[in-house]
Amino acid sequence: MILNRIWIGMFIVAMIVALSKLIFWQDMDIFQNIVDALFNAANTGFTMSLGLTGILCFWMGIMKIGENGGAIAILTRFISPLFQKIFPEVPKDHPANGAMMMNISANMLGLDNSATPMGLKAMKELQTLNPEKEKATNAQIMFLVLNTSGLTIIPVSIFALRAESSSPTSVFLPILITTFLSSLFGLIIVGLRQRINLLNKTILLYIGSLTLFIISLIIYVIYNPDKSEVISKVGGNLLIFTIVVLFMLLAYRKKVNVYESFIEGAKEGFEVAIKIIPYLVAMLAAIAVLRASGALDEAFNGIKMAVIYMGITVTEWVDALPVAFMKPLSGGGARGAYVEVMNNFGIDSLQEKIAATMQGSTETTLYVVAVYFGSVDIKNSRYAVGAGLLCDLVGIIAAIFISYLFYTNG
Repeated sequence: MILNRIWIGMFIVAMIVALSKLIFWQDMDIFQNIVDALFNAANTGFTMSLGLTGILCFWMGIMKIGENGGAIAILTRFISPLFQKIFPEVPKDHPANGAMMMNISANMLGLDNSATPMGLKAMKELQTLNPEKEKATNAQIMFLVLNTSGLTIIPVSIFALRAESSSPTSVFLPILITTFLSSLFGLIIVGLRQRINLLNKTILLYIGSLTLFIISLIIYVIYNPDKSEVISKVGGNLLIFTIVVLFMLLAYRKKVNVYESFIEGAKEGFEVAIKIIPYLVAMLAAIAVLRASGALDEAFNGIKMAVIYMGITVTEWVDALPVAFMKPLSGGGARGAYVEVMNNFGIDSLQEKIAATMQGSTETTLYVVAVYFGSVDIKNSRYAVGAGLLCDLVGIIAAIFISYLFYTNG
């Protein structure tokens, strides 16, 4: 409902701004520009989706190999002790544990198609422990917030959208760091609200080790800014290709038909590429008419002026804000906003890299809340929405700082 109103509102705002330009400034070309932009955006959305098909097929194929080869099962066993501490209300052997771990593990690996069904199953299992069926439990809120702020190891969709970049995976480490910070924030605020002992040895061992690694990486980049791009390119690509090879070897060891698994996953990738066409075209068209009317440029010019007035001289991040605004509402809308940034400023521009990092570091919070809680008829979400949106805010702010840290040398 919210996205529907926003989408319609974008066209109405464009109409109002265009009419004012026609009436008060006698801009006779304004509506011609809008119509041209509208059709160009629709064409761009379609061709962009077709361009995604190959890379999505490849990565979904690789992910299917990992899934069939037991990669997610290994991750599940690895994080099981942590889950027993942050979900104290859930019995150790309850089926919700397995579903939650599978969901978060799948999200970490970019398995969106597998993650959503697992997440819905987890919410259903958690609902069996809920004494007040229309009110979200602590465990359900913690699970949802961790889901919306989810740590991402392989942002497949971002790699696909950046397929024409000189280094599509150069955003890998910035996204990893940003999603980690967002997830850590979510764990802390929800943990404090639920009075979970975050100083427990098990929690400190897991979170502390990962935090130490991330902080060490950031400190190294701060003192070696000229190495930041190299770290992201070499380190990220090495880890990604290592994961690809390990997935294959693990599947081969389990006597899985690796080739057939890849084909099965690639078919799913093709279906995903086709499904996103309407969403991409819809949002690209709406953003295009806003930009062609001048409304979008005026709005962000105003933000830039306010930022400069406050003494902030770096403003490239302002151009990436449409992604930040759309991501909590719609993955397709944010994807369209990101493509718009890419088209206007060019692939590998600082604006595009900031937008890519934002796109990969936040989640469609309102959508996830609606789908997950709606699936079990929960009407009182308590503080889940607020916590999720706060995680999005932290993710956006972190994406901006991490992007400047990695993509600039000053």
